[in-house]
Order: sequence, then structure tokens, then C-alpha cells
Amino acid sequence: MAGSTEMASLEESFRKFAIYGDTKATGQEMNGKNWAKLCKDCKVTDGKSVTSTDVDIVFSKVKGKTARVINYEEFKKALEELAPKRFKDKSKEEAYEAICQLVAGKEPINVGVTKAKTVGAVERLTDTSKYTGSHKERFDESGKGKGKSGRENIVDTSGYVSAYKNAGTYDAKVKK
Repeated sequence: MAGSTEMASLEESFRKFAIYGDTKATGQEMNGKNWAKLCKDCKVTDGKSVTSTDVDIVFSKVKGKTARVINYEEFKKALEELAPKRFKDKSKEEAYEAICQLVAGKEPINVGVTKAKTVGAVERLTDTSKYTGSHKERFDESGKGKGKSGRENIVDTSGYVSAYKNAGTYDAKVKK
């Protein structure tokens, strides 16, 4: 069968796909949706000899009667079931090796992830260089917000009148 390093990367792929899309998943068990995604992303499903229906049937066959998930051992059995269908011209062992190579080291692919778009009014409202008056005081030169100091009048408790030019020079005069 497959080498130990290949089995380790196969198990790593199982764990990555098992936790995909589920914040509570531990990586020990994989649901049917993630099994179908693994088969699609790793090109086990080719649309001709192995279809999504075959993938679902194999998942149902290897899982427990009332279970909704499969563990790593059941996952390997499922790959064994699909291997002869996917690689018809090879022996059972060679087909299993080939299907393990397809899956080993792969990660879930994020296709069609929605990106935020800034168009029209949103673009104008988020461009800090166009702010005027008191609003432009809320941002530094780089356009980054100043936080609370940009929104509130911070009270100067130094004891000097605001805008006094010689502020902080009293101590120097007295000590002479």
C-alpha cells in the first residue's frame, strides 16, 4: 500500500476538509458535504466514471447505519470503494494508490468568495482626502483615523492658556 509519509499527508487532507466550513468541527469526523467537496476539489469526481451520485452512495455505504459522519478509517474505506471506479485500467491496489495521491496534501479550495466592492458614494465617503472643516481633523496625514482624540476636544490641563507661545518655559526662568 502507500508509504507512511503519503498516509500522513492523506490524514492531513482528511482533517483539513473535515473542519472546512464548520467552526465546531474537531477534524476527527467528516460530514457528507465535506466528503463531496473533497472528491470535487481533489478531482476524484470526473463526471464520467465517478459522479457526485457515486460519491454520495459510497459515503452512505461506509458510514454507520444512523451516523451522519465518517471517521478516518471509514474515509479510507470510501476511497477504496471509489478507486476501482475512478481508475478502471489499474488493479485494486494501484487504483487505491492513485486515488490516495490525488487526495494527499490537498486543501479545500475557496472559489467564488465574494469580495467587497467600493463604488460610487461609498468610494467618495471613504476617501479621507475629500473631508473638509472639522471632519478632516479626525484623520492624520496618512488618512488613518485618530480615534477618540479626533472626535473630542481634549482638555489641556497644563495650566496655560491655549495657544500661549511660551508654554512650558516658566520653570526655566524661575531656576535661573
